[in-house]
Amino acid sequence: MDACKKELATAATTQFGSGWAWLVLDGDKLKVVKTGNADGPLTTGMRPLLTLDVWEHAYYLDYQNRRPDYISAVLDKLINWDFAAENLADGSLNGVDKPS
Repeated sequence: MDACKKELATAATTQFGSGWAWLVLDGDKLKVVKTGNADGPLTTGMRPLLTLDVWEHAYYLDYQNRRPDYISAVLDKLINWDFAAENLADGSLNGVDKPS
């Protein structure tokens, strides 16, 4: 899980401008990806398991321009890793069956 957190933090921190960092299922492989603006992994056939919002509105009131501090707080204290694991294990994401 530490490696996953590190990859998500890197993706979120390096996302230029507004966007998202995602933990996704791409076929049968877990990946961390980032998307800008309104893009999402569903448009490329990947299944999101969890996301981290790095649009400025998500953190500016509490963290001003300290995006890395926001990212650390979310990954360490807010992300529901059990929820992501359940989505991966049972394919319950939006009622979609697990990939075959």
